[in-house]
Amino acid sequence: MESQSLDKETIKKLEIERFANAVSTSKRSLKEKVALTCRILFDHGHDSGLSGQITARQENGNYITQRLGLGFDEIHESNLLEVNQDLVVIEGYGIPNPANRFHSWIYHCRPDVQCIVHTHPYYTSALAMIGEPLVVAHMDSCILYDQVGFVPQWPGVPVGNSEGELIARELEGKKALLLANHGLVVAGKTVEEACVLALQFERSARLQVLAMSAGRIMQLDPVLAEEARNWTSQPSRITAQFEYYVRRHLKRVQS
Repeated sequence: MESQSLDKETIKKLEIERFANAVSTSKRSLKEKVALTCRILFDHGHDSGLSGQITARQENGNYITQRLGLGFDEIHESNLLEVNQDLVVIEGYGIPNPANRFHSWIYHCRPDVQCIVHTHPYYTSALAMIGEPLVVAHMDSCILYDQVGFVPQWPGVPVGNSEGELIARELEGKKALLLANHGLVVAGKTVEEACVLALQFERSARLQVLAMSAGRIMQLDPVLAEEARNWTSQPSRITAQFEYYVRRHLKRVQS
């Protein structure tokens, strides 16, 4: 075995490069990815009636979002809206969720963010109700290690500028937030990343609730957790995961 003499860092570098070369670049449009993300999240328990928003920033600074009055499971490319940062509809029919205002604040403060997900899934909401921050303590959750902030006091319905300023400030340097008495916010560099992070956030919350009911949560070694985060957050891996969830969703609706 020729590779048995290689150190771990060299092996990781080689495997990351090999995986990146094996994963095809997504040819999906921004609208298609947003619509798929809405329906994928619905499949995984992120539905809460008409609550929650998903937005994706375009090159012109406007962003794509769903129409108020539709559930995540009803979202398709044809009924998405293009709005500006003041939530004025540029293209499409209907109006956006007024809570999208806090998305505008995040985009204004974070040029690296291209997609935002805000939902109220069950286990995330359970943690929010008891004021318990998300604990990343499993390898599968490490993509979120040291990336989740906590807002301990509910600021109310997030339709004003003060809520937007607060959420954007608390999200600084992070990829996600747990909002007390509310839900989650995820900010991704791509739609694919935001979708995967939101799915993993809720899965992590579920693991945490189950673990807390059974005993004491064992903390991760920070060095190893950071290593796992860097490994699982590679763009090629994010793309591959997103496409898996797409196939899984399409298989379900076509069966």
